[in-house]
Amino acid sequence: MSEKRDYYEVLGVSKGADEAEIKKAYRKLALKYHPDKNPDDASAEEKFKEAAEAYEVLSDSQKRAQYDRFGHAGMGGSGFGGGGMNMDDIFSQFGDIFGGAFGGGGSFGGSRGGGTMRTRGTNLRVKIKLNLEEIANGVRKKIKVNKLVNAEGVTYKTCSTCNGTGRLTRVTQTFLGAMQTQTTCTTCQGAGKMIDKKPADADPQGLKRQEDVIEIDIPAGVEEGMQLSVSGKGNAGPFDGIPGDLIVVIEETQHEELRRDGEHLHFDAYINFADAALGESVEVPTIAGKAKIKIEPGTQSGKTLRLKGKGLPVLQGYGHGDLFVHINVWTPKKLTKEEKEILEKLRTSENFKPSPDANEKGFFQRVKDMFH
Repeated sequence: MSEKRDYYEVLGVSKGADEAEIKKAYRKLALKYHPDKNPDDASAEEKFKEAAEAYEVLSDSQKRAQYDRFGHAGMGGSGFGGGGMNMDDIFSQFGDIFGGAFGGGGSFGGSRGGGTMRTRGTNLRVKIKLNLEEIANGVRKKIKVNKLVNAEGVTYKTCSTCNGTGRLTRVTQTFLGAMQTQTTCTTCQGAGKMIDKKPADADPQGLKRQEDVIEIDIPAGVEEGMQLSVSGKGNAGPFDGIPGDLIVVIEETQHEELRRDGEHLHFDAYINFADAALGESVEVPTIAGKAKIKIEPGTQSGKTLRLKGKGLPVLQGYGHGDLFVHINVWTPKKLTKEEKEILEKLRTSENFKPSPDANEKGFFQRVKDMFH
C-alpha cells in the first residue's frame, strides 16, 4: 500500500473510540484476516498487518495523541511498514488479544512458538534541534545514540523453569473442581529460553551498550515539541526480543529575524519617516532569501503587508502559510540642529496634521465586531 489509510478507518472506529472499542475492533479484523484462516493469501496478510499497525498506535495513549495531532507524519518511521515488525513480531506482541482462539496457550498456532513471547526492548528518547530553513524544506538527520544491542557470541538454552513453553501452569483445587491457570514464566519473561553462554562485556540478558548512527527523515512543517517515532531503532529486546523505538523530540531554534506562528511567519520591518511619507521599496527576509516589497506613499505605522505562500509548508496538507510584514515607522531619538530646524518648519504644515480616514479609525470597531 503506497499511501497509508487513516488508522481509525482501518479499524472502523470513530476518533472518540475508547480502549475497549479499539481492542474489540482490532480483534475482529485480526481474526478475520489471520494467516491460519487465510493460508497463502497475500491480500489477507497485508490487511492483517495493516490492522496490527493501526492497533499498535491507537492502543498506546502517547502514540495516539501524537497521531491525532500530526497524522502519519507524526509517527515518523513508526509502524510495521516503516521499519517494521514482521509477522512473528505481531504475534508475540499482540498474542494476548486472542486468548485461545488459535490454540497454543495464547499463541497463534503451534508454529508460532508454542506460547513463547519475545520481550520488547525499551524506547530511546533524543532531541533534535532544527532551524526554520530545515523545517521549511524537510531534512535528513544523522543521530548518534548509545543503545543496548544483542552481544555477539550469546547462545541460549531451554528455560528449565517452564521447559521452553514460556508459561507456568498452576492447578488449584476448588469446590468446583480443579482450576488451571497460566502465567508468564518469570525466569525467562516468556521467552522460553535462557542464556547459556555470553561474552564478558554482556549483561545478564545478553545485551551490551554500543554507539550507533541512525538516519531519520524529518518531514517539512514539523513543530516545536512534536515527537517522531522510528520503529525498531531503540534498545534491543532481552533474549533476542523485539527492539524498542527511537523517539525523536523536535526542538526549534529561534530565527534571527522571523517569528513563527504555525505555518505562518512574521517580520517586523522598520522604515524611516521619509520612506513612509514618500514611498520606497525595501528588502525583507524570507525562508528562501530576500524579497522586495513596495511601501506606498503615506504608509502608516502598524500597517501589515501579506506575502502569500512565503510561510512554512502545511504539515500533512497542501500549500504554504504566509509571511506577514508589520510596518513600523521609526522615530529618530537624536536629531542634529539642522534636522530640528527642518522639522520645526514642517510641524505646523497642514499635511503634517493627523487626519486618519474611516478605515484607520475603525480598527477597534472591527475587533469589537468579531465578538458579535
